[in-house]
Amino acid sequence: MSSAAPTSRLTAREHHLPAAVFAVLAVALLVGLPELLGQTGRLAAVLVLQLGLVLCWVLVTGAQGFAGSLAVGAGAAVAADLALVLPEDPELGDLLAVVGVGFLAVVVQQMLRRPRHDLVASLSVAVLMLVAVASLAALLLLGRTDDGSERALVALLAVGTALVVGHVVDLVLPRPQLADGVPRGLVGAVLAVLAGAAVAVVAAGLVGDVLDEQRSLVHGGVVAGVAALTGLVASYVVVGATAEEDEPADEQRFSRWVLPVIQVALPVAACAPVVLALQATL
Repeated sequence: MSSAAPTSRLTAREHHLPAAVFAVLAVALLVGLPELLGQTGRLAAVLVLQLGLVLCWVLVTGAQGFAGSLAVGAGAAVAADLALVLPEDPELGDLLAVVGVGFLAVVVQQMLRRPRHDLVASLSVAVLMLVAVASLAALLLLGRTDDGSERALVALLAVGTALVVGHVVDLVLPRPQLADGVPRGLVGAVLAVLAGAAVAVVAAGLVGDVLDEQRSLVHGGVVAGVAALTGLVASYVVVGATAEEDEPADEQRFSRWVLPVIQVALPVAACAPVVLALQATL
């Protein structure tokens, strides 16, 4: 059995540039709609990103039971958002019920489909989708106060900067390579964290005194680090989904334009609970 790393059909340009562009668009959506429409705009932006992630995740991972997986993912997104919007005093723990019920729904959906091949892989894919969708909902808790909105702005700008810088640097210099076959390098990861921390300091100074320089530096560095690490994981997913040995290019089951959604939405999802935790501690 060969142990060689998979080779992606994507060029370095195709792997990095669309993701960098989508990172800018996603952050603009998550920042712009709340500025225009308040908490309603935040809900709309989060829901758009959640539903986009569900669709693209099911397509890219090839989860068995396509329609059922979409239904479970979309239902989890709506339920997670409602769990944090309807109560007067919502808490992050309210999402545990959504994840628990969603897990049962995934198990039932996968057990009912025929034929029942790749069951374990499909369950794993669906559960990770549920966790990511629920994590994105945590962004709704950030904008319930003025200070929370300002901190959300700082964090989102740091995350977006880390993703963009990481992809742009790795396009030019993916060295030293962090994994065989994956076009991500240590230089890009380090610069992404530094850039995210620097942007957080600048943004905190512009939006008010909600965070001093030291706390904003820690805030930006932590979320940028999480974004950079999860961005590497997303690149693993993309390389695996576009491996040359999987299927001929003309028979690919999804458009390449869905890949940037995963490369951006997963890091944002990973950062959302972290930002909430930092808001409570810093």
